[in-house]
Amino acid sequence: MPPKYIRLANILREEILKNTGNIYKLPSENSLCSQYRISRQTVRTALQVLAGEGLIEKRCGSGSWATGLGAMKNRIALIVNQAEEYTAPSLLSDMKSILREKGYTTDVYSTGFKIAEERNILEALTASSIRGMIVQGTKTALPNPNLDLFERLRKRGVAICFIKGHYPAFPASVYIRDDNYYGGYLLGKYLIRKGHARIGGIFQIDDLPGLERYQGFTAALRDFSIPVSDELITWYTSADLEALESRSDTGFLTAFIRRYAPVCSALICQNDEIAYWLIRELQYANIRVPEDISVVSFDNSYMSELGSVRITSLSHKEHEMGTAAASILLRMIHGESVFSEELSWRLVEKESDTVWVEQGNKHRHET
Repeated sequence: MPPKYIRLANILREEILKNTGNIYKLPSENSLCSQYRISRQTVRTALQVLAGEGLIEKRCGSGSWATGLGAMKNRIALIVNQAEEYTAPSLLSDMKSILREKGYTTDVYSTGFKIAEERNILEALTASSIRGMIVQGTKTALPNPNLDLFERLRKRGVAICFIKGHYPAFPASVYIRDDNYYGGYLLGKYLIRKGHARIGGIFQIDDLPGLERYQGFTAALRDFSIPVSDELITWYTSADLEALESRSDTGFLTAFIRRYAPVCSALICQNDEIAYWLIRELQYANIRVPEDISVVSFDNSYMSELGSVRITSLSHKEHEMGTAAASILLRMIHGESVFSEELSWRLVEKESDTVWVEQGNKHRHET
């Protein structure tokens, strides 16, 4: 006959696995001692066995709780626009690492910036067994026809945390994202205080972060009594971005450079990827950075260090977004109250911008 602690662990395990997916508090150690007429040490040893299997966890001051883990119900779906996109690998790695430590497996899906592909993924997930989802929304500035599937999954008890972009029309959404408005304002103010008044921008029009960054930037212009020059703003779409990433098609950047770059003293880019490609195209057009034009961006990623000019960019703490997203999702799975979060930015100054001093139609570095 197996030891008493093994018998108790088997009884409790069977009950927990019957309720896989549910998170609930186990009876207290005293209750288990009385119910099974065994010692406290035997109970504690049985609970240690189950904790080692990931089936329960000790909560300080609250006793032992079932984690909800069980066969085929420990999966988390990670949905991004492009798994190969320049910030995605590190973001996915951070989320996978934290979720793996808690006993969850992860599956990564890429929408390719396509609403129809997002729907295909969601339909497949509604027919499977998952505990939660971390989702980078697709074209979040546009109405989304897939919210019915997100709602169906939510009603089934699937925890959903949006990352980077979310759908404002989905009121149940919890998200972790950049403080995009403040970021746009911060970069605009930074350039204005360096003497720039003819500041252009390159933003993504079909994704909510692009609109918010533009809004923050133009608010800075307004607050410093600088008019917004519509012709100095260019917008690109998810299709333009996909063409840039897959075929190095820089058409939307070169068109902007030919028409308006010569009259700009500075440009704010949607992110480091756009800034990197922009600087390359500026150099082909014999426009120097920062001597002729300053360039700043968002993310402070490895792409801000790749080119001939290191790019001044906004940054978060390392691993901050992926860690926060995974932590929020785990709290949702455990039935805890959660709130959406916006991550603040800090500016990392490098070599791609300079003080602007007017001298007729030219400028010089201020010394």
